[in-house]
Amino acid sequence: MFEVGKLRKTILDMAYAGSTVHIACAFSIVEILAVLYRSHLNLGNGHPEDPLRDYLVLSKGHGVMAQYACMLELGWLTDDDIQNYFSDGTSLKGLSDAHVAGLEVSSGSLGHGLSVSVGLALGAKRNRTKQKCFAIVGDGELNEGTIWEALMFAVHFKLDNLIVIVDVNGYQAMGSTQEVMDMGNITDKFEAFGFDTLEINGHDEHLLDKTIHELVNSHSDKPKAIIANTIKGKGISFMESDNRWHYTRLTSETYHQAIAELSEKEVISLP
Repeated sequence: MFEVGKLRKTILDMAYAGSTVHIACAFSIVEILAVLYRSHLNLGNGHPEDPLRDYLVLSKGHGVMAQYACMLELGWLTDDDIQNYFSDGTSLKGLSDAHVAGLEVSSGSLGHGLSVSVGLALGAKRNRTKQKCFAIVGDGELNEGTIWEALMFAVHFKLDNLIVIVDVNGYQAMGSTQEVMDMGNITDKFEAFGFDTLEINGHDEHLLDKTIHELVNSHSDKPKAIIANTIKGKGISFMESDNRWHYTRLTSETYHQAIAELSEKEVISLP
């Protein structure tokens, strides 16, 4: 379950069926989501509307196809949902939408999801539940000032149940993060704000698993952060670190080329 090659194929199927973009943005967080859903999220009774399950806020809501692929594995979505993604009259949109059971917030207007996350984490602490709140933000999203206000809030209220994961793929819609607005050393910034912070390879599932376990089970009263270095478009040679795939749609040729690459690397079947 949550095998990364299969998740990437589901993303390709969705993007091809819906003729939509944001493929590369979804591919950079596949391993992060797979490890979270497989090993670390308490899903309560297994129902997406269980009020006591852990929270997972995808603040970079344009990567939502990766979360949809995981929700298909859980049975929270169906094959019909995937094949009709982004069609008229269906509920699955191109950005995270809280009307879909299992998604916490509507996001995609960047910089907002983390603020909601700290509210969820604070609420869980005040209600004395054991719920954790994981928030995934993009490195380009760090340009938004609300991110830093939320980080200060989290530290002040000692939200040790908040784990922020930064997807550092080096790009945002209009170029490299370094060119658009260089944030300098992101790990240093999170540490300076008062977070327990670790920087890792965001595609190494074993390392992700170990790091999340270490932070979640630490006795520190600080909020936690993982700076996950990733590759935009990870898994498909002609998409990796090519920022055109932020908005490029699949053609029949590129869809089948991508599927063929996955079939060589992973155990998936050609269509």
